[in-house]
Parts: sequence; C-alpha cells; structure tokens
Amino acid sequence: MDFENEMKLEFISKSVNEAFARISIAAFASQLDPTIEELADIKTAVSEAVTNSIIHGYDNKQGIVKIVAKLKNNEIIIEISDNGKGIENVDIAKEPLYTTKPNLERSGMGFTIMESFMDSLEIESIVGLGTKVTMSKKIKPKTEENDEFELISNA
Repeated sequence: MDFENEMKLEFISKSVNEAFARISIAAFASQLDPTIEELADIKTAVSEAVTNSIIHGYDNKQGIVKIVAKLKNNEIIIEISDNGKGIENVDIAKEPLYTTKPNLERSGMGFTIMESFMDSLEIESIVGLGTKVTMSKKIKPKTEENDEFELISNA
C-alpha cells in the first residue's frame, strides 16, 4: 500500500512523553488540514493509547512505546504499540469502565474514547509480547462553501 507520507516515533514509557506524542501526531496530521475538532479528537485518542501502553502495558517498568502514522487519501492511520505484558481479554478490556488499575483512579474509558473519537479502532494483543492499537480518522476536505460558513459563524 502506498502512502502519501509516513512517520515513525519511539520513546521511553514515561508519562511525560505522552504530551510529546500528542504534539508530534498533531503536527504530522496538520498536513491534512483538519479542523480544530478533528485535531483534538486525534490528540485525545493518541493520549489514551499512549497512556495505556505506559500504565498498563509496562506497569511502571521502563520500555519503548512506538508510533507509526501514515497519511493516505485524507486519512490518518496511527499505530501505537508496546512490548509490554499484553491484554488477556481484549473484549473485556474494551468494556466501558473496565480498569485493571482502580487504585490509580483510572476511569476505564480509554478504548471507549479511542473508538468514539476515531473512525476505526483495532486492538491486537498477545500476553507477554505486547499490544498494538491501530486507529484511523478520515479528515473532511475543505470546500469554499465550508470556509465561507466558518467565516460567517465566527463573525
């Protein structure tokens, strides 16, 4: 599959790097000229996936979080993966309010948020090997009509 552009990013599984991941993906996605709302959705979904890798995947141990992002036909495809402990049952983990870290006041809404903010979400996980989350979002192309509407509604 040919992509219009692609980026790869790796960083240590530290919470401070979650903001770095958000900003990096936002800068890369900006090539598609997303709306502020579309960009916020992408950044939020990336935050949730990266946070899951750091907190659940590596469980306070140091590891590497990898992000691959690709652009094709006004769509961004984002893969976030770790080599952490993996998820025993993905279906249960996807249930709203399910968390393995209630003591950390985790809401258990990570996968639900990713699913609602992105157009697609796939989770692949093998216990002991890690997890890969793949999500995509189609960016609506701008039209002159949309631009005029935004100017009028922002006046």
